[in-house]
Amino acid sequence: MQQLWFNIDGDVQEFYVPNHVEEVMPGVKWGAPDEFFTPSFWKYQSEAQVRRRRYGKHRLGNTLLEEIAVCLLGGYGIPAEMGMAAFQRLRSYGTLTGHATEQELLFLLSQPFEIGGKSRRYRFAAQKASYLARSLGLARDLDLALSHRQLRDRLLELPGIGPKTASWIVRNYLDADDVAIIDVHLHRACVMMNVFEAKSDPAKEYFKLEDLFLKFAKAIKVRASILDAIIWDFMRRMGPTARTSAPVIKPAQLLLGF
Repeated sequence: MQQLWFNIDGDVQEFYVPNHVEEVMPGVKWGAPDEFFTPSFWKYQSEAQVRRRRYGKHRLGNTLLEEIAVCLLGGYGIPAEMGMAAFQRLRSYGTLTGHATEQELLFLLSQPFEIGGKSRRYRFAAQKASYLARSLGLARDLDLALSHRQLRDRLLELPGIGPKTASWIVRNYLDADDVAIIDVHLHRACVMMNVFEAKSDPAKEYFKLEDLFLKFAKAIKVRASILDAIIWDFMRRMGPTARTSAPVIKPAQLLLGF
């Protein structure tokens, strides 16, 4: 076993993970917790954040329609800060109830946004305005009594919503642990751990990769929704460093978490 400690507001707590050579699942070893991107590292970080009561809430909107909107406005090619700014503007104008026209949404998305003190434009404004107008109109009658995966299947029928966006909406709004958001950050992390093959492609094998990730989360005994969020946030903030080989961090840093 590998012995670790948490420092939670001055309360030092002991914790153990399996030996670094043991397998989490076939072909995936636990590795050392003092190296980035190993299963031990993610287990440690997840435990630390759960004990600090972080990453437990995912919902960004007040209604399902708002959750659909915020997830459609974010995603590939759109920085998280821009997606949230666009969502907040549209919500403030009352245009996320499923009744706004494509032209109204496009006008609001086309106006400049101030992000980090700089004026920026929202990319793909026309495309997203079209998706939003049609998807929110169709989603007004969605049945919230559906199971998580049934709701995702229904969301996949809406314009502009693929498996990743549909899973993101369901994870956020229903706090679901039986779906996963397989984006570039999570895919990269799972390739580094050998959970995913390097040649795997979420665009072609989304549900296969999702199943592997859910099995991995279960194997290290971390809620999939929390593990997904922690990996996304950490890999996003690491930026270019997370695209290279895993650097070693000092064991003392583990006492603090990230």
